Amino acid sequence: MSRNLALPFFPLAPEEYDQQYLAEVVRSFSVYLTQMQNPGEGRNTFSVFTNLQTDDSGLEPGAIFSHDGYVRVPLEYSPYVRGSEATGAVGTTTVTIT
Repeated sequence: MSRNLALPFFPLAPEEYDQQYLAEVVRSFSVYLTQMQNPGEGRNTFSVFTNLQTDDSGLEPGAIFSHDGYVRVPLEYSPYVRGSEATGAVGTTTVTIT
């Protein structure tokens, strides 16, 4: 395995039904499912991310999105809101060249 996980032990089946055997099989599957649901550490020398969102709308903590060519992680105090744009103007400026 790529995550260096110890595979759970699955005992050999007895010829007749044995409650202890079934309990061990269920425990082994529980261990396996827990291991598979845990993303583990990521150590990559190369990664390609395609079709990333361009804002943090609906993303879970630790997810990534792309904004203005940068990969970003959502922060609670610094949102990148979907569809947010702004323009503004203050007064007028006259430039005279002599």
